[in-house]
Parts: sequence; structure tokens; C-alpha cells
Amino acid sequence: MANGQWYPPEWPDRIRALSSGELTPAAPRRAATVMLLRDSVAGPAVHMLRRRASMAFAGGAYAYPGGGVDPRDDDHLVRWAGPSLATWAQRLGVDEPGAQAIVCAAVRETFEEAGVLLAGPTPSSVVGDTTGDDWEADREALVARDVSFAEFLDRRDLVLRSDLLAAWARWITPEFEPKRYDTFFFVAALPEGQRTRNASTEADRTVWIAPGEATAGYDKGDLLMMPPTIATLRQLSPYGSAADALAAAPERDLTPVLAQARFEGGELVLCWPGHAEFTKHIPTGGPA
Repeated sequence: MANGQWYPPEWPDRIRALSSGELTPAAPRRAATVMLLRDSVAGPAVHMLRRRASMAFAGGAYAYPGGGVDPRDDDHLVRWAGPSLATWAQRLGVDEPGAQAIVCAAVRETFEEAGVLLAGPTPSSVVGDTTGDDWEADREALVARDVSFAEFLDRRDLVLRSDLLAAWARWITPEFEPKRYDTFFFVAALPEGQRTRNASTEADRTVWIAPGEATAGYDKGDLLMMPPTIATLRQLSPYGSAADALAAAPERDLTPVLAQARFEGGELVLCWPGHAEFTKHIPTGGPA
């Protein structure tokens, strides 16, 4: 293939079924993912993980730490630093309980999959090294959903540092996918004293990579990625530091990006509005 765009061969059949009314779209589940950045002499790098090839969804694709919202995190007021829940709700286009749950998901998933925790004992501090056995026990309990993230913060007497996050983009899984997510993309800088590690059972590799290097690898077909991943990497490429990217985030448009499909001139045309590079023209007899 010309690039590393992830493209499931079953999509055309599912799109036909959706068009004919044989397929009812699944309701998208809210999710969050974090583009974790750190500075180097060559500019900012982003932390990415490669999904195991055995994964049913996007196996082998590079992505960011992320996952679904835990409904338990919208009804328990957590200790909170940074913009108010009202401010976050307005920014994300959801109600206040939903905003808390989405931000909690972003911070929780970064801890679960990268071992990095955007929280501290006070509103102006961040925890240090989180690699000890006690931290690992808590991380595993979160992964198993034995405790909610709100309960974890309470037990540790920690403040969630929402000021260390900034909303960047919002993508919704196409209607023809069986599992759908309404995903909010955030940016954050790696806190001083913490380090990333591959803590995810879904990943076989993690890397720190410059956005420009990652997009070049995708363009050559060496790195497999889904449209939201490569799109956000391209958007990050112009910034000279993590601080620059975080400063630019409040001006980012969070209008959801949702794929559209239509039959035209003997072809199935699949596109993502505002992202022409992902448009595919597929002969109606099967995928290209």
C-alpha cells in the first residue's frame, strides 16, 4: 500500500448493509486518549504504543494510550485542580459529570498503559516515580476495574491535575464499525520525575518518536496507523516544544470528525470531512 493507513477489508460489505438498512449503527461509547509529549534537543516527541498483531481491532497499528470512560467516574466528585468542571464541560461539549468522567479516563488510561500519572498530593504538585510495587498493585486494580479512578484518587489522597491536560480533537468511530467510540484526544507533557513504560497488555512495543518522523514512517508504509492517529500527528508536527502544543490547544476545533460513505459512479467513496488524504474510492465489487 502507498501508506500505512489501517483499512479493514470488511468495511465495504458493512457499508452496504448500513446503506440498505440491514445494519443498525452501534451507539458510540465515550473514550479518551492522550498524546503524551516530552522535549528533546530535536524538538518534542510523542509517546506511542504498537497494538499487538493479535488484536482484533487495528492489530499492529501505532496509537496513543487511551480507552473507554468508566461510568463510575461521573458520579463521585474527585479532588480537582485546574479549569472547573463547568469550563471543561463547555470545552468538551458535554455535561459536567460527563466532563469529569472523560478527563478521568484520559488520566487513568495514561497511568494504566504508560505508567504516567497526572495527579499529585496538592493542586500544584505531581507524584514522582510510580514504578514501585504498591503503585503497580493499584494500576492492576484499575485495569481490572476492581476500583474506579475516583476511588483510587481518594485512597491515595491525590488531586487530579486537569490543568496538565488540554483537549486537542474529537473523532467518532464510523457508523459501520461494530464497536464505536466517541474519542476525545488530549495533549499533555510528561511530568518531571516520571518515565513511561509499556504497561499495556494490548501493546508489544512503545516508542518516543518525533511527530514528523512518525508521519514519514506512515507515508512510506512502514508504520500502520488509523486516520485519527496520523491526522493528529500531522497537526502536532509544526510545534517546537510540548509547551507550544499545549498553548495552541485551546484554539483547536473540537467538532467531531465522523467518516462518511456514499455510492457514486460504480464506486464506494469513503471520506473523513476535513481530511482529504483518507478518502478512498472502492470498486463496488470489493475493496480496492
